[in-house]
Amino acid sequence: MKRFLVALPLVVLFMMSCDGNKTTRNNDEDVLDDSVQMVDSDSLAKSVDDIPMPKAADELFDDFIFNFSANQKLQKERIVFPLTVTGEKKTKHIHKKEWKMENFFMRQGYYTLLFDNEKHMEIVKDTSVSHAVVEKIYFKSKQVKQYVFDRIRGSWMLTSIQTIPFDKALNSTFLPFYYQFATDKDFQQHHLSETVSFVGPDPDDDFSQMEGIITPDTWEAFAPQLPSKMIYNVIYGNPKFEGDHKVFVLRGIANGLELQMTFKRKGGVWKLTKLTT
Repeated sequence: MKRFLVALPLVVLFMMSCDGNKTTRNNDEDVLDDSVQMVDSDSLAKSVDDIPMPKAADELFDDFIFNFSANQKLQKERIVFPLTVTGEKKTKHIHKKEWKMENFFMRQGYYTLLFDNEKHMEIVKDTSVSHAVVEKIYFKSKQVKQYVFDRIRGSWMLTSIQTIPFDKALNSTFLPFYYQFATDKDFQQHHLSETVSFVGPDPDDDFSQMEGIITPDTWEAFAPQLPSKMIYNVIYGNPKFEGDHKVFVLRGIANGLELQMTFKRKGGVWKLTKLTT
């Protein structure tokens, strides 16, 4: 693996703009981007409805949620009806005939995750996890819609939905910071570590990566476009505290794209310490 010091601007090729002008909305008013290839979710659901989910998919939540998001028949079978839906002011119950297909991130071609650190990222491979929460994080309303899943008698089931404000979310301090970091270039500059570690593909060798250092004066050449209207997250297990480290992951669906940004909080201030592409 090569090491280098960034002296000249290098362009990080991230072929995904996350703030286009054209928008597509579903029932939750998710704002999606015009430059991301959209998926016809209705056609997709119909095409896979008759394909049974592999039994092994219940072992890992990631395997299950992709099947759940794409298969309408399976989805209705894996919801505890009547489903309890709790908002800030009221609670209601949705019956099976009222349920509308939820495709989550399958509509947009990428998804995002937040981890406490790089080691914590291994939890996605932990077969002992029996509780998970898929979060839709809305920055305009400062609310988090949480889809709660539990593994019951070996099968993952959607057991409830709840909407909470940012200040009650697990990542309560990081979410407002992330939004400003994603939308304000000056704010970005002031929230970079003195040096930011960089790991990326070697343009001279398809099978190798190179490491280096990004300084604030070269940041603009590396700064990726980040989603700023709504992002997803998955909470695996039952973490209790936010912690002072965060790894923001943006991962393409079936296209191999991945971006990782590592942040650390010191003295109550979050700063970017590492960028991996």
